[in-house]
Amino acid sequence: MVVFSCAGCAAELTVPVSPVALPVHAHNRYGHALLPPLMRAGSYAVDPEPFGPPWRPWNEAEAEARSLFAPVGLLSHGPAGSIVVAPGDTRGTVLIPERCDGYCYGVDGRDGPNLACARCGLEVGSRIDDCSRWQEVRFLPDSVRFEPAGEPPADDWTVEGVPPVEPSGAWNAYWEAAVGDALARLFAVSGGGTIAVQDGLVADVFGPALALPSSSSPHRALALAGPGEPDADDIALVPRHPVTGRPWPHSGATDVVPLAAEVWTWLAFGQDPVTAPASGVMPVGVLRDDPLPKHPSGPFSPARDVFLHTLARLPAVRQPWLRAIYDRVMAGGPVSRVV
Repeated sequence: MVVFSCAGCAAELTVPVSPVALPVHAHNRYGHALLPPLMRAGSYAVDPEPFGPPWRPWNEAEAEARSLFAPVGLLSHGPAGSIVVAPGDTRGTVLIPERCDGYCYGVDGRDGPNLACARCGLEVGSRIDDCSRWQEVRFLPDSVRFEPAGEPPADDWTVEGVPPVEPSGAWNAYWEAAVGDALARLFAVSGGGTIAVQDGLVADVFGPALALPSSSSPHRALALAGPGEPDADDIALVPRHPVTGRPWPHSGATDVVPLAAEVWTWLAFGQDPVTAPASGVMPVGVLRDDPLPKHPSGPFSPARDVFLHTLARLPAVRQPWLRAIYDRVMAGGPVSRVV
């Protein structure tokens, strides 16, 4: 664990926090409402990409040097390596009033750093909490320092699964983002051929985007692989470690596609307990009022912005067939391999 402090006066700016991989939904905008924090309490992540103003028009030569292989609109020329924490884990900061602009519900950092150290006034980062944005604080990498605070976290693959459906019946936004990221990587390794997926929830969330025609034979097959699962022979859908970001080591598959560990765990093992079959009757005097199993109110739709963000950073997008998909999704089309 570490504590981040001001580079100017050494005032502590966070509680002790532990490093984790940048969440897959960090580049996802969702709905038109106030969203919860991006980061879990007590954690921090480093975003390797530039963030914030100044913004400049797309330039192909410059973009490819930054490992961008398809147009993404304006390019951020802000600092790379910002430290991302939950707003509730910050201490000793104050807002800079003249930089608190946003779209409608809050601030979004469009005017540059909007947080300063309360002790010395140094600009240290930005708070973001506008509508459709996950709440976060991003510290400028050159404006903070950190001090060790305890032992590093253990390399543990035990992760609690996240249910796919909200109580309202909407698909979980985290699932939409995670599958959007995985689909971009799956398209990139597919070579343009059709892909078969195993029945069940994996088919529910991946199948529509893969759009396998009933008259076609699949060229490749996608299957779950990882802790507690058998090896996959072709394309292995494996968990991504929530702390290091590394995919589960898998040597038997032709290609490996990582998926956020919380989503992978539910796909592999999770289920609503009330859906388990039961027999017999309740004991006398025992009352139960179990909720009905949660079912989605509509078909699954991967997050377009996460799909595009990931695909633009994969060299495979330069292939004509995949670039055609990218351009169609960029123009507002659905995330699907059918052009």
